[in-house]
Amino acid sequence: MTQTPNTEQLRRTVQASLFAALIAAGAFLAVPIGPVPIVLQNMFVLLAGLLLGPRWGLAGVGIYLLAGAIGLPVFAGGTGGIGRMLGPTGGYLLAYLPAVWIVGIVSRKAGGRVMGDVVAMSLGTLVIYAMGVPYLKVVTGMSWSRAAAVGMLPFLIGDVLKIAAAVPIARTLRPMTVGRLASHPADGYSRG
Repeated sequence: MTQTPNTEQLRRTVQASLFAALIAAGAFLAVPIGPVPIVLQNMFVLLAGLLLGPRWGLAGVGIYLLAGAIGLPVFAGGTGGIGRMLGPTGGYLLAYLPAVWIVGIVSRKAGGRVMGDVVAMSLGTLVIYAMGVPYLKVVTGMSWSRAAAVGMLPFLIGDVLKIAAAVPIARTLRPMTVGRLASHPADGYSRG
């Protein structure tokens, strides 16, 4: 069955919106351990890049951030508002945009292979820390070592586990998302 451009656009919009909802759901599963809680939202950000590609993954994350910025309670602990984006975790939230883009690009270039996905998600995670930790330092006035100690070190093992969990999830869901997007290599993956 051939998809018309409007039908395909609608399908992608729905998928991006569903990922925005998954990211929000991941934020509700928060374990407060300091200024930066343990959450699952970053795993869904990484999956959005893997499954939707850079452009539509960016759209999904953008929808999520916009919803939070206007005050919907989609951030960690059921919070929202622009003030949350200016607080200690704001750098992590804003880092989701370049992270999902990079994950989508790297995964696409790797053809959706497992090691390519692991590298893509690792790079995305590094981007999140590269923006989140300095932002945390500036907003809180912490030293670099303290910001890294509370904003990165406690999360490394969990991030490895999230990446490990995301790989089989992506392998299972990719045929349902990418297979339909494969006719548009700019947004998804090639069939080769």
